[in-house]
Amino acid sequence: MLSALLTEFYERDLMKVKEELNLYADEQSVWTLKPGINNSAGTLGLHITGNLLHFIGAVLGKTGYIRDRDKEFSLRNVSRQELNRQLDETIEVIRKTLPGITDVQMEETFPIELNKKTVTTGYVVVHLAIHLGYHLGQISYHRRMI
Repeated sequence: MLSALLTEFYERDLMKVKEELNLYADEQSVWTLKPGINNSAGTLGLHITGNLLHFIGAVLGKTGYIRDRDKEFSLRNVSRQELNRQLDETIEVIRKTLPGITDVQMEETFPIELNKKTVTTGYVVVHLAIHLGYHLGQISYHRRMI
């Protein structure tokens, strides 16, 4: 049951990230930084997809995705079209992976440590959903500020 709920929430929030990115006036605005703001919407979009494609895709779904976390924060001026493509890919990975995770598997130890802690798979997928929501809020705030 948890898997089905989380799949719905992930898909909803990833679609909302796409919507927010597409509401920017132009491509440059997606990457604009203002004083006191460390990450642009574009950077957050790259981070969201890299994070989920790694933990849910590669670790749980065995997709073979290789994360380059540093690039999530250093790449600039990636087009909205490419960001949307990556978000669509992430949605597909979520749809293919999460529904197959049983409630019993949610209680099992996640295959890798998270923040240097041994935790359950359920802990990780709930943590990642909250993390996504946090960054979605940052993107919405960034867009309104720009």
